[in-house]
Amino acid sequence: MAKKKTKESKAKSTPKVPLLESWKAAAKDRSVHVVFGLALIFIGVFMTIAFISFLGSWSNDQSAFQQSFLELVGNPDFKVHNVLSKVGASLGQIFVYRWFGIAAFGVPVLLTFIGLRISFKYSPYPLLKVFRVVIFSSIWLSAFMAYLGNVNHNVFAGGVGYYTARYMDSLLGNIGSLLLFIFTLLAWLILVMKVTPDTMANGAKSLFARFKREAKEIIPESNSSAPVQSVEVDDEDIEDEDLEIEDESSVEIDFDEEPEPERVQPEPEPEPETPDVPESEIELEPVVEEKTVADSTKSDEGPEFDVEEAAAEEALSEKEVNKKVKDFGEYDPKLDLSRFKLPPLDLLVEHGDGNINIDQAELEEHKNNIVNTLQNYKISIAKIKATIGPTVTLYEIVPEAGVRISRIKNLEDDIALSLAALGIRIIAPIPGRGTIGIEVPNKNASIVSMRAVLTSEKFQNSKFELPIALGKTISNETFVTDLAKMPHLLMAGATGQGKSVGLNAILASILYKKHPSQVKFVLVDPKKVELTLYNKIERHYLAKLPDTEDAIITDTSKVINTLNSLCIEMDNRYELLKGAMVRNIKEYNAKFIQRKLNPEEGHKYLPYIVLVIDEFADLIMTAGKEVETPIARLAQLARAIGIHLIVATQRPSVNVITGIIKANFPARIAFRVTSKIDSRTILDAGGADQLIGKGDMLFSSGNDLIRLQCAFLDTPEVDEITEYIGNQQAYPEAYLLPEYVGEEGGGGGGALADEDRDALFEDAARIVVIHQQGSASLLQRKLKLGYNRAGRIVDQLEAAGIIGPFEGSKARQVLVPDEVSLEQKLNPGNSTLDS
Repeated sequence: MAKKKTKESKAKSTPKVPLLESWKAAAKDRSVHVVFGLALIFIGVFMTIAFISFLGSWSNDQSAFQQSFLELVGNPDFKVHNVLSKVGASLGQIFVYRWFGIAAFGVPVLLTFIGLRISFKYSPYPLLKVFRVVIFSSIWLSAFMAYLGNVNHNVFAGGVGYYTARYMDSLLGNIGSLLLFIFTLLAWLILVMKVTPDTMANGAKSLFARFKREAKEIIPESNSSAPVQSVEVDDEDIEDEDLEIEDESSVEIDFDEEPEPERVQPEPEPEPETPDVPESEIELEPVVEEKTVADSTKSDEGPEFDVEEAAAEEALSEKEVNKKVKDFGEYDPKLDLSRFKLPPLDLLVEHGDGNINIDQAELEEHKNNIVNTLQNYKISIAKIKATIGPTVTLYEIVPEAGVRISRIKNLEDDIALSLAALGIRIIAPIPGRGTIGIEVPNKNASIVSMRAVLTSEKFQNSKFELPIALGKTISNETFVTDLAKMPHLLMAGATGQGKSVGLNAILASILYKKHPSQVKFVLVDPKKVELTLYNKIERHYLAKLPDTEDAIITDTSKVINTLNSLCIEMDNRYELLKGAMVRNIKEYNAKFIQRKLNPEEGHKYLPYIVLVIDEFADLIMTAGKEVETPIARLAQLARAIGIHLIVATQRPSVNVITGIIKANFPARIAFRVTSKIDSRTILDAGGADQLIGKGDMLFSSGNDLIRLQCAFLDTPEVDEITEYIGNQQAYPEAYLLPEYVGEEGGGGGGALADEDRDALFEDAARIVVIHQQGSASLLQRKLKLGYNRAGRIVDQLEAAGIIGPFEGSKARQVLVPDEVSLEQKLNPGNSTLDS
């Protein structure tokens, strides 16, 4: 019985390791990697020797391969002429004679490169390019060798080349096969190897420059200090084509401004001339600077004093960086979803014909009414001009000299009465034009289609980081702006005036221009119905908190956690920018793409993050300061690290759009509102109350107000776009933001019970004991907490007897000397059991 018990106890004490786990452990072992890589190198060298020997002895060994491989191996008396005997001859027969001919040498080369990469983490040439060369040459080179051999089976062509060349000859003939060979070679060099005439020319230039440099070093110039000749440029040599003016009206000339003098780069100072002295007469004296520094510190009056200079930090030279880029290529953030395709424009519907309906009678009637109304008040007009837009016509008038502008502005209601129009807006004066504008709504408005806006040249050729196509101006020009330069956008307007359509237009603009690796959206939708269609692109474009089901945020508590998580993301990104010694996300990503930042140090490609809040007033009513504070932080600081905010609301009141928010949202969009007070709340100017609705809006990015007709994007179109993107290959999950534990998640008061303590209580206690410093600021820095939660944890530490009470300006005393004592204090039951 005792023996049985001992056997059972041994079996229990030594659990069996599953076979799969042992294989996983072996796969992660570095020594296994080295051995496996060396095996591949050995196989590659073995095959190379076998192939070389086979090329000289293949004809003598063909009789050996009339029998099966088992018969060949089983007969020890049968001899072959290959250096590596029967195995080498068999490898040559299979790879060289039957398959690829001379192109079979690419197989051992590829195996050797893979072995070097696995064993020594070194690759003389990128593996992907080697693999491409081997695949292409296996077919092209073997077929070409058969073509040169008059379509006969030979050892240089192999079986693959023989059959390929034979079919080509039967289909295309001799000349057609040659043309196809040349075309496929050129296409492969251009498409795969990226060899273009430009790169060949640049390579030839650099080679020529190198030879020229070396020639100068060998044969020094006789007169290195020759004066630089000045080159005179005649005015007639400058062609008119250098100055292109598309539209004379778009050119502004300031006569008061003097032309800037041309900037002339200073010539480099000539090096001091050295007298021509024969090499034998030049005396080389040893450099004694370091010795004199050490000797000068020695004196008989005091002890020996040595000065040690700190060694300079090692950094990669530009040559090494360029070599790394050449070996591995620049980092491509789109590589994970390399087959992703941007949605086609065919998904969008062409609303209307896209043309503006010009009613000449209506224009003439409005012009006469404006002129007659002004003449009734003794205001003379020198000139009047009409610019027709999709929904509004702008009448520009130039009054006679001596007419006060304020008189015309005061006649706004009278002009509206005479025109019988819905809303008249007077711009007095129009900035930069010297005219007074009167905007009159058209009787028959034209619909601006989103498709017409996105197909415009302005949007398609824009180089903006986050391009947004909002709609068309009064002059019927597509208006495209950059969200990254705004840097945040505030949208407001009454219910049903076009805010939701405007948000969809903004999101669609970015979706039609940016890859999923370049931008992520954080969508907040308190109404739960406006942004639900974007759930389909969760794993492509959306970002969310870990352990959350829905990427579209509708719960107020989750909104607070998300905003604070974005603040943590902002702080983390600033740390990355600090380590990379750059100022903004654009410079950081450019540096990372050029492989100048080490991913092992935490660096990674940073996508832009766009936070969209559909109904901000509802959040302010339910959460108040808890929402306003992180939004203010993000608005103030998040521009440089690529986090941009779009906030929309239908209640533009001062308790919703507060001064802190307005100060950090210079770009604003105002749809139609009901009162001038609301217009001033949004834009700090009137005019939004005179809009006609249905997408008519005012855009302000500073001082100027631009009237736009928002592009119309219907819900089925948004559904088609998200459906197209959602059906493509995606990331495993949405972009995860840093985890944030809310202030209410911790314990409250000074209770000592484990269930009442904060979740980070033990971590905070260890930090306090290790640093022997009990302060809330220390916990804020180390655990990345808010001040309120850190203060509560400090109170709990005091109640637990880990730190002393508050003593005014003095630091709190830490009552636990070391971590062992802390563990005994935190887990007294375990210590008693151990004793």
